[in-house]
Amino acid sequence: MVLTAEPRNLASRYDVVIVGAGPAGMAAALGARDRGAARVLLVDREVEAGGILLQCIHAGFGLHAFDEEITGPEYAQRFFEQVLEQDVDVLTDGYVMDVASGGRVKLMSPSVGVTGVDAGAVVLAMGARERTRGAIRIPGDRPSGVMTAGLAQKLVNLDGYLPGRRAVILGSGDIGLIMARRLVLEGVEVVGVFELLSHPSGLTRNVVQCLDDFDIPLHLSTTVVGIHGRDRLERVTVAPVDDDRVPIMAKAWDVDCDTLLLSIGLIPDAELARTVGAQMDPLTGGPVVSGTMETTVPGVFAAGNVVHVNDLADWVSMEARVAGDGAGALATGARRPEQDIRLLPGDNVAYVVPHTISSDRPHTVSFRVRRPIHGPTLLRLSDVHQRKVRAVVPAEMVTLKVAPRLLEGFHGDVLRVDAIPATDDRAGEDPS
Repeated sequence: MVLTAEPRNLASRYDVVIVGAGPAGMAAALGARDRGAARVLLVDREVEAGGILLQCIHAGFGLHAFDEEITGPEYAQRFFEQVLEQDVDVLTDGYVMDVASGGRVKLMSPSVGVTGVDAGAVVLAMGARERTRGAIRIPGDRPSGVMTAGLAQKLVNLDGYLPGRRAVILGSGDIGLIMARRLVLEGVEVVGVFELLSHPSGLTRNVVQCLDDFDIPLHLSTTVVGIHGRDRLERVTVAPVDDDRVPIMAKAWDVDCDTLLLSIGLIPDAELARTVGAQMDPLTGGPVVSGTMETTVPGVFAAGNVVHVNDLADWVSMEARVAGDGAGALATGARRPEQDIRLLPGDNVAYVVPHTISSDRPHTVSFRVRRPIHGPTLLRLSDVHQRKVRAVVPAEMVTLKVAPRLLEGFHGDVLRVDAIPATDDRAGEDPS
């Protein structure tokens, strides 16, 4: 099935316009329709809907959304079929240029030219982009063969090209781990994965399934400090780092290779959010959002990796349904709860999303820890709620479900989220 469906006639006004047709955008469209939005427009700059899912041909999707394990393209197709069943207008090969005050959305595409539509609410679902070599300033030459892991994934899975024959991977993000396995399956020699941190950046299951199962070495507390090659990459210099992450050059060594894949993190693709004037969170790189996923610009919502980088597409979809529900409620004039409680990262917590919540509806609070705790861990929401889990690591997002009953006796306006070693055996343990 081709994931395209040009609208026969682009309407002049929509209840909800969604920017991006990946897992977040499609789920937001369904959430808006479920909330009663009559006309919903989904815009994506690619020629097919699906976003990054189309190049993720590995399994691991759908366990939460569909109760079965499927591939990325299958996940995209199932959501796209639901989008079409809900009579959502889809404009692919289209680009949203601006969202003006009052909800005027300016867009362009080969099929409609440059035009504008009025929107009762807008949902930003543009996902994230990869950090590049320039972001971490690796010194050395500028030969071919140096690319991000996501680009290599697109070349191999969609275009049928191998990036090289002997590869080094810098960073242990999930895309890098998955590409290490993918390259080995295609006959490429993967020399090793080098990670600056003292712990992997990707999910534990990917470390096991992609590295351990294929005997690919993982070098922690080690990074690339030099790139060598005139026309094509010939070798890289790697070195261990000290506790302050400063390379120990006396212990550096060269690794012969013709390909260097960079898996050094994702950045929310939030330029449009900045353009519309949304307040940004320096910790996540995305916009500040409420419990309904509304930004600080009234009528503009955001969800998925454009807000903060998620581990799973399933979680992106669940979060985006909340944004679609909020956008649909605004467009249809439904009563909106007051977002009067601020959430702040506390002990060992890097960030918290959403940034504000209300006391009259359930919320799912997502956050990441700063330091791993390899043992019983207490997740604490000030003094109103706590949950004990077996362990936490920065690579895996943590969630807390907050029911309205938990906030019945709370009269403040700020809640802190902490993740600390559990010392109180009376705290209820969660086996997850």
